[in-house]
Amino acid sequence: MRLLPALLAATALTAVVGAASAQTQPSRPMRLVVPLAPGGTNDTLGRIVAGPLAERLGQQIVVDNRPGGNSQIGSAIVARAVPDGRTLLIMGAGHAINPSLQKTLPYDTERDFAPVSLVGGGPYLLVIHPSVAAQTPKEFVAWLKARPGKASYASAGVGNPTHLAGELFKSATGTDMQHVPYKGGNAVLPDLLAGRVTAFFSSITTSQVHVQAGKLRPLGVTTAKRSPFMPEVPTLAESGIAGVEIDAWYGILTTGKTPRAIVNRLSAELGHVLAEPATRETIVKQGITPRSTTTDEFAALIKSDMAKWAKVVRDAGIQPE
Repeated sequence: MRLLPALLAATALTAVVGAASAQTQPSRPMRLVVPLAPGGTNDTLGRIVAGPLAERLGQQIVVDNRPGGNSQIGSAIVARAVPDGRTLLIMGAGHAINPSLQKTLPYDTERDFAPVSLVGGGPYLLVIHPSVAAQTPKEFVAWLKARPGKASYASAGVGNPTHLAGELFKSATGTDMQHVPYKGGNAVLPDLLAGRVTAFFSSITTSQVHVQAGKLRPLGVTTAKRSPFMPEVPTLAESGIAGVEIDAWYGILTTGKTPRAIVNRLSAELGHVLAEPATRETIVKQGITPRSTTTDEFAALIKSDMAKWAKVVRDAGIQPE
């Protein structure tokens, strides 16, 4: 039953948790859509927060993997859902990249989604094969400039943030590397470890064990501060490489036009979940720093990233598909 806006605002909590009467709010599970295949970071983080969030809301949350179309299929499901806060989306920074890489999307990235809160984020780690005669980011830049176009960098796929991180690095440093896309970050490792590709902007969890074994050399992280997971590795900025600040974030959104009271309630409850020691510990094990935001803060981050990545795509000459 469609509720009047005033009534919806007044009963936002009950609308979210499903405690309203059957006459005004049907009792049905909430759904957290993961627009990527099971096993990835999006899926893992979604499952970590879904359980405690369901407990706080007093409502079952079903995790629903809907991969395909570079996350477009699952995202479109949420964009078209009833705007009652019961259909959620967990998405990474690619949410802000897709508008620049696709000529058309089955949704409007800003209009059709209501940002709820970040879940967490972290840096990309620039790693190189140890055969490269560079110990620091600046030495790597000098090494590349002496070999224009001869070195290569891997990515987890065309349009993936790891791809655009490489393009941003090239633009910021005036270097030239060939892009070699793979189907996922783990698929990069055999060629990177064998030295068939030179560099990779990796998640820390993907490469950390190989760094510790001396099979890959870490040069710097892309965030403004050092990572607590590898505090010995400097940021690119403090190493003299400016303009390559990237936060590999993950967050939860719901359907656009969902009443603000409902979105705020979801954001507050998710904030409580992310403050719980057990939840934080589990997220940290994924190499992610837990971080909650207000809805407005998350919306501002998405808007800022959309502008940043649009420029990177234009400057790199990447043609939208």
